[in-house]
Amino acid sequence: MSRFYARRTAVLAASAALTATGLLATTAPAAQAAPPAPVSAATARTYLAALTVQAEGSSSGYSRDKFPHWITQSGTCNTREVVLKRDGTGVQQDGSCAAVSGTWYSEYDGATWTAASDLDIDHVVPLAEAWRSGANSWTTTQRQQFANDLTRPQLIAVTDNVNQAKGDKDPAEWLPSRTAYRCTYARMWVQVKYDWKLTLDSAEKGALQTLLNGC
Repeated sequence: MSRFYARRTAVLAASAALTATGLLATTAPAAQAAPPAPVSAATARTYLAALTVQAEGSSSGYSRDKFPHWITQSGTCNTREVVLKRDGTGVQQDGSCAAVSGTWYSEYDGATWTAASDLDIDHVVPLAEAWRSGANSWTTTQRQQFANDLTRPQLIAVTDNVNQAKGDKDPAEWLPSRTAYRCTYARMWVQVKYDWKLTLDSAEKGALQTLLNGC
């Protein structure tokens, strides 16, 4: 906790200095960089009703290595760097495609960062959760595609501490602290589970129903 606030204080101080010199805008851009827009709440409710509900499977045999990431997307750019570029504003990359400057707004907690090292790329549906929901029977190629899915709202740049606190929890166990984003998060989660034909447990479904009914 102290690490987070100390780091955020430093970022705010740096931002204030940049604003004073005219190098940083004082208002956020009209269109915030973001993952692909999820389906509507109405469609998400339809998807949720169609998903198979069953007890969560075992974590036996699970390893992050069974979901190869981050793979090369083009040139020297891997999936992490593609997401950092997509989700940030004014992102500059070096010859190796690493983000060396930019501004990122973490939708989960409302924090703004100016260093890529302060961000993790979150799998909205965590890899371990996917494993327990059906991905244990997939091929390595399928798991690689899931872990690097840029087509669906499955990857998002967020504050690293927040991503680590989330871990492999589902929406019955963890939700973004920024309540304004919870509806979007639920829509993202349901779309990913539906498109990848993953199951969900009863507590998870109940939490998602409550969220979507309030959208």
